Amino acid sequence: MELSDIQTFAAVARTGGITRAAEELNTVQSNVTQRIKALEAEIGTPLFERHSRGMALTGAGKRLLPYAQRMTALSHEAVLAARDDGEPKGPLAIGSMETTAAVRLPPLLADFHRRFPAVRLSLRTSPTADLVAGVLEGTLDGAFVAGPIAHADLSVTSAFREELVLVSARRWASLAELRAGTPESGPTALAFRTGCTYRQRLEQIFVEFGWPSAARFDLGTLDGMIGCVAADMGVTLLPRAVVERSAMTGSVTMHTLTPSHASVETLFIQRRAGHQSSALQGFLSCLKSDDQGIAA
Repeated sequence: MELSDIQTFAAVARTGGITRAAEELNTVQSNVTQRIKALEAEIGTPLFERHSRGMALTGAGKRLLPYAQRMTALSHEAVLAARDDGEPKGPLAIGSMETTAAVRLPPLLADFHRRFPAVRLSLRTSPTADLVAGVLEGTLDGAFVAGPIAHADLSVTSAFREELVLVSARRWASLAELRAGTPESGPTALAFRTGCTYRQRLEQIFVEFGWPSAARFDLGTLDGMIGCVAADMGVTLLPRAVVERSAMTGSVTMHTLTPSHASVETLFIQRRAGHQSSALQGFLSCLKSDDQGIAA
């Protein structure tokens, strides 16, 4: 069983398709397809079900995935351990939700770069589900995700606390007006793609408000999200700090929610059993320093 085939399998499972996996692996689609077919032939059973929207794991694929994640992670960690001489340097791959990257991380990243200039830091933004998978597979050394997270293979550090607000166009001055002025099905829910924790919370709020059949619209960027809200295309759920720092904050209304809906903790996760490189140790020291830590 070739490690490259296993790594390709894990990438397709995570991204849900050949095209996206090829982009992530920086290779051509035909190479991804060939490796998946070779792995399926070696194991003797299909690992994916092909459909018009992409690829989904079969039962065999689901059973193989945790082993593939561990093998991929161990391969990555082995290289890091061999190269690590105790001095923070070399590559460090960090993942983050887009909202956290936009507001919370710039001071942290600047502090880290000043203290450890020999580290080549890369930042990847994705929904929480994808970030968790990236850390488990070892393609990310650590990631900022929305809590709560409970996984036996992950170590969790508290990073920031956020207040989530429901965001609507400026003309809706209150939740009462929003509920009275929209169709019975409710306003369109604007959210990041599936796997985003904020999306899940927004859907829960819609159910409680009596809008379970409201339309959904996926957006890929934070600026696009707030811009569409300002244009009264729908509503979204975002951290208050993100909206307050947006150039379009004067064009939207932030609606305060109950603590059960509004309070969310951003966590930094890493593999529990993985090799903690000197670069990652340096990053954690910046995160835990007095001027960073948990933010209200």
